[in-house]
Amino acid sequence: MRLLVVDDSLVVRNAIGRIGHASIAEVLRAEDGQEAVTLFEQHLPELVTMDLTMPNLDGLSAIARIVSVEPRTSILVISALNSHRVALEAIQRGACGFLTKPFTEREVSEALDALVQHAQTHGR
Repeated sequence: MRLLVVDDSLVVRNAIGRIGHASIAEVLRAEDGQEAVTLFEQHLPELVTMDLTMPNLDGLSAIARIVSVEPRTSILVISALNSHRVALEAIQRGACGFLTKPFTEREVSEALDALVQHAQTHGR
Protein backbone atom coordinates (compact mmCIF):
# COMPACT_ATOMS: atom_id res chain seq x y z
CA MET A 1 0.00 0.00 0.00
CA ARG A 2 0.98 3.60 -0.55
CA LEU A 3 0.42 6.38 2.00
CA LEU A 4 0.08 10.05 1.08
CA VAL A 5 0.88 12.33 4.04
CA VAL A 6 -0.56 15.83 3.58
CA ASP A 7 0.41 18.63 5.97
CA ASP A 8 1.84 22.11 5.55
CA SER A 9 4.36 21.39 8.32
CA LEU A 10 7.52 19.55 7.23
CA VAL A 11 8.01 18.37 10.81
CA VAL A 12 4.55 16.78 10.89
CA ARG A 13 4.94 15.24 7.41
CA ASN A 14 8.24 13.66 8.43
CA ALA A 15 6.94 12.51 11.83
CA ILE A 16 3.96 10.73 10.28
CA GLY A 17 6.04 9.34 7.42
CA ARG A 18 8.61 7.87 9.82
CA ILE A 19 6.03 5.84 11.68
CA GLY A 20 6.14 2.64 9.73
CA HIS A 21 3.58 -0.03 9.14
CA ALA A 22 4.22 -3.43 7.60
CA SER A 23 1.52 -2.85 4.97
CA ILE A 24 2.89 0.54 3.83
CA ALA A 25 5.45 0.11 1.06
CA GLU A 26 5.75 3.76 -0.01
CA VAL A 27 5.18 7.16 1.63
CA LEU A 28 4.42 10.22 -0.51
CA ARG A 29 4.36 13.71 0.99
CA ALA A 30 2.46 16.87 0.04
CA GLU A 31 2.60 20.29 1.69
CA ASP A 32 -0.83 21.55 0.64
CA GLY A 33 -4.14 20.31 -0.69
CA GLN A 34 -3.40 21.15 -4.31
CA GLU A 35 -0.14 19.18 -4.29
CA ALA A 36 -2.01 16.35 -2.54
CA VAL A 37 -4.60 16.13 -5.31
CA THR A 38 -1.89 16.16 -7.99
CA LEU A 39 0.14 13.43 -6.26
CA PHE A 40 -3.01 11.43 -5.60
CA GLU A 41 -4.00 11.50 -9.28
CA GLN A 42 -0.48 10.43 -10.30
CA HIS A 43 0.05 7.62 -7.77
CA LEU A 44 -3.44 6.64 -6.49
CA PRO A 45 -2.35 5.79 -2.93
CA GLU A 46 -4.74 3.65 -0.94
CA LEU A 47 -4.14 5.62 2.29
CA VAL A 48 -4.11 9.36 2.98
CA THR A 49 -3.50 11.41 6.12
CA MET A 50 -4.87 14.92 5.67
CA ASP A 51 -4.38 18.17 7.56
CA LEU A 52 -7.28 20.59 7.24
CA THR A 53 -5.74 24.06 7.45
CA MET A 54 -3.30 24.52 4.56
CA PRO A 55 -2.52 27.05 1.84
CA ASN A 56 -3.68 26.75 -1.80
CA LEU A 57 -6.42 24.17 -1.11
CA ASP A 58 -7.75 23.29 2.33
CA GLY A 59 -8.04 19.71 3.55
CA LEU A 60 -11.83 19.43 3.30
CA SER A 61 -11.72 20.49 -0.35
CA ALA A 62 -8.80 18.14 -1.03
CA ILE A 63 -10.72 15.24 0.54
CA ALA A 64 -13.68 15.93 -1.73
CA ARG A 65 -11.46 15.98 -4.82
CA ILE A 66 -9.59 12.81 -3.82
CA VAL A 67 -12.83 10.94 -3.13
CA SER A 68 -14.21 12.08 -6.49
CA VAL A 69 -11.22 10.37 -8.16
CA GLU A 70 -11.28 7.21 -6.01
CA PRO A 71 -14.14 6.87 -3.50
CA ARG A 72 -12.61 3.82 -1.79
CA THR A 73 -9.55 5.73 -0.56
CA SER A 74 -9.04 5.48 3.20
CA ILE A 75 -8.46 8.98 4.60
CA LEU A 76 -7.45 9.91 8.14
CA VAL A 77 -7.73 13.58 9.11
CA ILE A 78 -4.96 14.77 11.42
CA SER A 79 -5.69 18.32 12.50
CA ALA A 80 -5.33 20.84 15.31
CA LEU A 81 -8.97 21.78 14.74
CA ASN A 82 -10.71 19.94 17.56
CA SER A 83 -14.32 20.45 16.55
CA HIS A 84 -17.10 17.89 16.28
CA ARG A 85 -18.60 19.89 13.42
CA VAL A 86 -15.36 19.85 11.45
CA ALA A 87 -14.78 16.15 12.16
CA LEU A 88 -18.32 15.35 11.04
CA GLU A 89 -17.88 17.39 7.85
CA ALA A 90 -14.60 15.60 7.08
CA ILE A 91 -16.29 12.22 7.53
CA GLN A 92 -19.26 13.31 5.40
CA ARG A 93 -16.80 14.24 2.64
CA GLY A 94 -15.12 10.83 2.78
CA ALA A 95 -12.67 10.61 5.69
CA CYS A 96 -12.87 7.49 7.83
CA GLY A 97 -11.15 8.83 10.95
CA PHE A 98 -9.97 11.91 12.83
CA LEU A 99 -6.88 12.43 15.02
CA THR A 100 -6.25 15.68 16.86
CA LYS A 101 -2.86 17.44 17.03
CA PRO A 102 -0.70 17.38 18.99
CA PHE A 103 -0.38 13.61 18.79
CA THR A 104 1.95 10.99 20.16
CA GLU A 105 3.79 8.46 18.04
CA ARG A 106 1.63 5.76 19.60
CA GLU A 107 -1.59 7.58 18.66
CA VAL A 108 -0.46 7.92 15.04
CA SER A 109 0.68 4.31 14.94
CA GLU A 110 -2.70 3.12 16.23
CA ALA A 111 -4.53 5.43 13.82
CA LEU A 112 -2.45 4.09 10.90
CA ASP A 113 -3.27 0.53 11.99
CA ALA A 114 -6.97 1.41 11.89
CA LEU A 115 -6.53 3.16 8.51
CA VAL A 116 -4.82 0.10 7.01
CA GLN A 117 -7.55 -2.13 8.45
CA HIS A 118 -10.21 0.13 6.93
CA ALA A 119 -8.50 0.00 3.52
CA GLN A 120 -8.26 -3.78 3.66
CA THR A 121 -11.90 -4.12 4.64
CA HIS A 122 -13.58 -1.32 2.66
CA GLY A 123 -11.00 -0.05 0.23
CA ARG A 124 -9.07 -1.38 -2.63
